Amino acid sequence: MYRIKGLLTVLSAVVATAALLPTASAASAASAPSPASVSAVSAAAPAPCAPVWSSSTAYSAGGTVSHHGRNWAAKWWTQNENPGAATVWADRGACTGGVSDFVVSEAQFDALFPDRNPFYTYQGLIDALHAYPRFANTGTPATRAREAAAFLTHADFESVGLRYVKEINEANYWRKCDYSRPYGCPAGQTAYYGRGPIMFSWNFNYKTAGDALGLDLLDNPWLVEQDPSVAWQTALWYWNTQNGPGTMTSHDAMAGGAGFGETIRSLNGALECDGGNPGSVAARVAAYERITAVLGTAPGSRLSC
Repeated sequence: MYRIKGLLTVLSAVVATAALLPTASAASAASAPSPASVSAVSAAAPAPCAPVWSSSTAYSAGGTVSHHGRNWAAKWWTQNENPGAATVWADRGACTGGVSDFVVSEAQFDALFPDRNPFYTYQGLIDALHAYPRFANTGTPATRAREAAAFLTHADFESVGLRYVKEINEANYWRKCDYSRPYGCPAGQTAYYGRGPIMFSWNFNYKTAGDALGLDLLDNPWLVEQDPSVAWQTALWYWNTQNGPGTMTSHDAMAGGAGFGETIRSLNGALECDGGNPGSVAARVAAYERITAVLGTAPGSRLSC
């Protein structure tokens, strides 16, 4: 298994999570938009946002709403079916001038990460949500809040409260190039170090995630430290499509009720779970409980692994 070496935190014994492990499940192709669809949507100038979707409102065919910074049109009558998580809604592209209805508000985001690097903007996270619209958008309001909390917990842990945009141990940069891959390391042997909220690294991850997201991250890995939306998208790619050393994606773990502990397993496996590093597991659980409290939801069960 290839991994990212963690940031130098007070929990320095913990290796930084996955972004990690060289697993590229078939789900990445199924869950992410095709490069062509991404290009087609981004080519047009964003339209004004329609009224924000409401779970209590009934919408007829053709009804248009905004949700997570995008406009959506109903294909047929619908009520209480989340845009992006239900096939009844057709994606009409990014919109401007709307109100964020993400389960985490900007005020909550600011409260969670008061000392974050300015690179990590709330808007960058909102802009990234289009890549995986089912993220924190599936199930009950409590389920959606818990998934967002779990994702932000691991981001908090790996980037030290979103303070770091890239891996600080430059002596390890060269290790993140696997020349056995047929595409090699065209950006250079030291170009694939950890970046973004979960310290996304390794040339094979840049290649696979870039293909899924319609971005040339293999040739230009620096995009992950230059564009906040791209940084969040790479983290969402791993979260929504990769099992890592676990048996399910982190999205499936939270949306399906397996619990926060399974997201730790999907990121770090035996390095932390099953007695691998109980101190690190406890620290993640404590951070998760803190974040769910800020979001006003219960953490649920099965918190440890």
